[in-house]
Amino acid sequence: MPEHTIRERLEDLRSRKDQALTPGSERSVKRQHDRGKMLARERIEYLLDDGSFHELDMLARHRNPDIADRPYTDGVITGWGTVDGRKVFVFSQDFTLFGGALGETFAEKIHKLMDMSLKVGAPLIGLNDGAGARIQEGPVSLASYGGIFYRNVKSSGVTPQISVIMGPCAGGAVYSPAMTDFIFMVDETSYMFITGPDVVKTVTGEDVSQQGLGGAHTHSAKSGIAAFTAPDDKAVLDDVRFLLSFLPANNMETAPELPSGDPHDRETPELVDLIPDSANVPYDMRTVIEAVADDNEFFEYFPRWATNIVCGFIRLDGMSIGVVGNQPSAYAGVLDIEASEKAARFVRTCDSFNVPLLTFVDVPGFLPGVDQEHNGIIRHGAKLLYAYCEATVPRIQVITRKAYGGAYVVMNSKSIGADLAYAWPSAELAVMGATGAVEILNRTEIAEADDKDAKKAELVDAYAEKWLNPYVAAERGYVDDVIDPAQTRHKLIAGFRMLESKKEELPPRKHGNMPL
Repeated sequence: MPEHTIRERLEDLRSRKDQALTPGSERSVKRQHDRGKMLARERIEYLLDDGSFHELDMLARHRNPDIADRPYTDGVITGWGTVDGRKVFVFSQDFTLFGGALGETFAEKIHKLMDMSLKVGAPLIGLNDGAGARIQEGPVSLASYGGIFYRNVKSSGVTPQISVIMGPCAGGAVYSPAMTDFIFMVDETSYMFITGPDVVKTVTGEDVSQQGLGGAHTHSAKSGIAAFTAPDDKAVLDDVRFLLSFLPANNMETAPELPSGDPHDRETPELVDLIPDSANVPYDMRTVIEAVADDNEFFEYFPRWATNIVCGFIRLDGMSIGVVGNQPSAYAGVLDIEASEKAARFVRTCDSFNVPLLTFVDVPGFLPGVDQEHNGIIRHGAKLLYAYCEATVPRIQVITRKAYGGAYVVMNSKSIGADLAYAWPSAELAVMGATGAVEILNRTEIAEADDKDAKKAELVDAYAEKWLNPYVAAERGYVDDVIDPAQTRHKLIAGFRMLESKKEELPPRKHGNMPL
């Protein structure tokens, strides 16, 4: 073949790829930037290590005869690269082409990427910024969504799936992110909803904005959809990189250990005086979590939703650890429907990806009330119980103060499979608090007393002396050790190091029947 023919073909290839690099119009690009949003390709370049991106299907184009314009990429960029040197797959929807709407070719690119992610065992990150199904392709685009949903489920619990909502995500498009492991959103520029404000107004008469209906604040504080939010595109992508550092590539591996200059035997004397003298006075459980963590660093999961329970990731001696803790400064740390769901989801996610679990307990019980009962606190509370019982990763419990009733059992107690259970001297393991117990056990005795208040106070003191401590439980082995709070970090690291070789398998079955 003549040399000039090869060069001509190379020039043609370069021309086509140049078109694929900038397929959107100048006007659409300007609008994207004016809204404070990065372009699809800019997002990938910022997220991945420099020069690591390898694009797939760059020259793909749709084949719909009803759409005259046939730009390269068809509105989504797909490929693989690295984050901190670790392989990831990523797709980024391009709002400057067809508003990021999904058609057959668009979906085929994502299908291919998802299949490859599962085959090689690496995380999948979806950068979502699209208008939903491409109307001109009718049922073809709907079936194409189905292919994505099916693959989401096949990959669930095998490779980490992360969805980053960086613009619109509406209609059927919301269900793929909903089935992934983590959802990130950007304040003010992203939103998710099944039906938009106009439809809501028509059907229900309610007047609501896009942000009010499905913005980042709504989904991070009210609906329990978005685990993480950030103020802008770069900040949210930084958070995605940080999250990946706590996760393995797949369910057959463990998360990478990162070297830390924080000594493994560092004491935590600040915790000694943390618990108030009165059991009714709150404190912040985050203080405990940050005190024991390497470099006091805590990456919190759903910080604005179900605030009566705290979840997130820390490192202990470089090990990635998932933490769950009751939060006494929010509703006294009581377990309710939302807290149970939040913690159950987190526990199952950590167990799926071999991240050990640390549970701090200060729980007065389940939240009483007609609304809670009628809305299914029994069923929802059972989700957390089920999640802990099912978890086979290393599990350590630390009781800091209240551990009352069934809520104590649910919070990763020894009886449901915790490997190690520690208690501080301030721990109170009992069926219920002293006042409630005495009012039930000694009702007649108090009623017959000359001075009812004095008798009740005497009985409350006696009950508290006998039961509101960790020692009855320690005598029976329900607590493995009562520890000085200053030794908490050292004990936890020693415990998790010992448990590194833990092997536990569940009975053979198709799958458990979790109380959804």
